[in-house]
Amino acid sequence: MESWKNLQSSLGSINFAASANKISKGFNSSVQATKERLGTVAPEEITELPQEYRDLEARVDALKEAHLSLLKITSVYETESYDYPTQIQESLSELSTSIGYGITNFASTNLKGTNLPAPAPVTLPAQQHKTLPHALGRSSTAAATAIHATNTSGAEDKLGKALGLYAEGWEKIASARVRHDTTVRDAFLHPWQSTLTTSITVAVKARQAVRVSRLELDAAKQSLKNASPARQEQARLEVENAEDDLVQKTEVAITLMKTVLENPEPIKNLNELAKAQLLYFSAAAESLSGLQGEIEELSVAADGEYRKSRDH
Repeated sequence: MESWKNLQSSLGSINFAASANKISKGFNSSVQATKERLGTVAPEEITELPQEYRDLEARVDALKEAHLSLLKITSVYETESYDYPTQIQESLSELSTSIGYGITNFASTNLKGTNLPAPAPVTLPAQQHKTLPHALGRSSTAAATAIHATNTSGAEDKLGKALGLYAEGWEKIASARVRHDTTVRDAFLHPWQSTLTTSITVAVKARQAVRVSRLELDAAKQSLKNASPARQEQARLEVENAEDDLVQKTEVAITLMKTVLENPEPIKNLNELAKAQLLYFSAAAESLSGLQGEIEELSVAADGEYRKSRDH
């Protein structure tokens, strides 16, 4: 008996009239939306929203599209191996030949017995990056090691030395590349995505609320138009309430859309992207400029020696 009383009390607390009214509104607005989609509603019977609202809608749509468009490309920075050569089939041992590891241990082995100080062998780093700069460094290190290993003449091996210089240059670029990707993810990608999924999404949802409210208003107008004399007053009251609701929701949406459009964060985020790229490409240009000059000297010397040997 007690549970039955509790059930009766719970049922009594439910506002069935309000719930029924909400269901009715939802059904009427769905019918209205279907009629508009099928073109069975005259244009003059569709409530026109303020021009300011429509202009803001267009601008927010453009802002959303700008975010999505750039994210389609820049989201690759979330994965380190976005430019890693797909044709590389590395075994665990091949991948373990890191740039710094290969260069240092090569020097440690091959400088023994000379007047040059030999560095102590180093242990393999735990993390092996998979990027194009790291791949270039590892492959040129392996190439330099292979050439030096077969040089038994004691003469300077210019190609081996050039490959070693090339590997050292790409080691610096690889480090800059890792810093670049980290900065892009933290200072651009994540805040750029956050703007899309928070403030822009909130503004879009506010617009959806306006659309629903507008459909409810136009559905209420149709109901008033077709209402019986006994229901005229109630139908008129529903139209007035729907008008007030639409005005309120439109004002909220306008405020939210203006807030999104005035937000300076996207420009700041884009600046961070450009700055990170500038630092990376500057570091790459500096490294390549230095190594290219040294390799060119070796190239000129090798070419001179070759021509001299041909003349004899």
